Amino acid sequence: MEKDGQIIITLVNEKDEITGYAEKIEVHKKALLHRAFSVVIFNREGQMLIHQRAFSKYHSPGLWTNACCGHPNKGEEIDDAAFRRLGEEMGFRCPLHHRFTFHYKAAFDNGLTENEIDHVFYGQFDDHFVFNPDEVADFRWVNLSEIKQEVKEKPETFTVWFREILRRID
Repeated sequence: MEKDGQIIITLVNEKDEITGYAEKIEVHKKALLHRAFSVVIFNREGQMLIHQRAFSKYHSPGLWTNACCGHPNKGEEIDDAAFRRLGEEMGFRCPLHHRFTFHYKAAFDNGLTENEIDHVFYGQFDDHFVFNPDEVADFRWVNLSEIKQEVKEKPETFTVWFREILRRID
């Protein structure tokens, strides 16, 4: 939900219970615990879709990550938010299924901090798409074993949350 051009996101406690709402950048400046989602997309060959974040992103610009991520807006259900954001970022939508949830906290060089309870959704997509260049610089389909090796060799080229997600995928 936007209020006067500001994006309002959901604050939660350690049990992922809603405690309030606040402006997105302020939440990240104060390292407040908030709700987030990550979408992982596979194709029928079992390859994972990853993308390089646009270089204009407010944190982690140019890093490689899962298909999409974001925050539910005030009053928005987490699964609806994931479905919406996949279309906004990657230019396609597909059925999504909740797989797992985890908490992570990461401080960035620009003074912002992610302190998220991240709900991870899986989907399958096998068609062509046109991504949003304001969100995405590039994309590729990769085998899980290859991307895990790449993350092991060059972790600094991947987002913190994506590295956490990969640790939880067999």
